[in-house]
Amino acid sequence: MKPKLESTGQYMTITESDRLGRHELGGLEDAELVSHYLNGQRFAFTEIAERYQDRLLNFIYRTIGDRDRAEDLVQETFVRVYRHLHRFDPTRKFSTWIYTIASNLAKNELRNRARNPLVLFHTIRKSWEADHRPLEFEDNAYRPDDLFRKRRVREQVEAAVTELPEHHRVVFVLRELEGKTYEEISEITGVTLGTVKSRLNRARNRFARIIAPMLD
Repeated sequence: MKPKLESTGQYMTITESDRLGRHELGGLEDAELVSHYLNGQRFAFTEIAERYQDRLLNFIYRTIGDRDRAEDLVQETFVRVYRHLHRFDPTRKFSTWIYTIASNLAKNELRNRARNPLVLFHTIRKSWEADHRPLEFEDNAYRPDDLFRKRRVREQVEAAVTELPEHHRVVFVLRELEGKTYEEISEITGVTLGTVKSRLNRARNRFARIIAPMLD
């Protein structure tokens, strides 16, 4: 899935001359890529998008439980980043900024579903039938029976996460599945550090209660 810029309606392409530049840009920090893009090197945005595409897809998918819709929201995230990149504050972490945009879109999606039970029902049914799952528990070094147990645990974890309330689920996914720090989660969600820790503590306790019977 290549980022599609809504303002032009065209997919970004990479020319032969761009490839050399992109190779050189690959080792730069995110903020440096932003600076290069704002200075006219358009393929710097492609580097940013490719750097974050899979990470954002996993985050949003784990939050809303619908891969197709998650792909749409990743696309919308990049559109918003593209439109507002000139407003990015280079004193902030770029990853926090882009995760904030993605988190807000995911939370809006969950709120919209809550107002539409039929949409939620169809989304749940789709997730039951989906072959692709977001958590990577497989390891070819394990025996088949070990892989079966790991896949089973993965499914149980995902099921338990979907039962968490929205504000608990977001901080749980960011911390436990995405590995974000408390400070980053505070910036992404727009709540205080104390609130993050409180919600995370409650989310962990509730997650433990939900998943315990599944693991018996």
